Amino acid sequence: MISAELTIIPIGTSETSLSKYVAVAIAALDKTGIEYKLSGMGTLLEAENLDELFEALKVAHEAVFRDGVNRVVTSVKIDDRRDREKTMDDKVRSVNEKLK
Repeated sequence: MISAELTIIPIGTSETSLSKYVAVAIAALDKTGIEYKLSGMGTLLEAENLDELFEALKVAHEAVFRDGVNRVVTSVKIDDRRDREKTMDDKVRSVNEKLK
């Protein structure tokens, strides 16, 4: 399982709020069927393989352009662990268990 953290920042918008553009990117991700979790600073994604992940990233990135933005900065951090299957929830659970 591949985990990734995605942040899409539209540049040159007329307002400081970005939630409209986040919603556009998330709506595009919904159509891909990829697993994701929205947070206050980015979106966490899970994919079975790199092709699935990169396609979802492309779809979200392009959706913001289609909404009228002329410049978009997209940042991605990828965790591709191949020795065992670990979901985003598994990783959080592991940390929480160590806090007890």
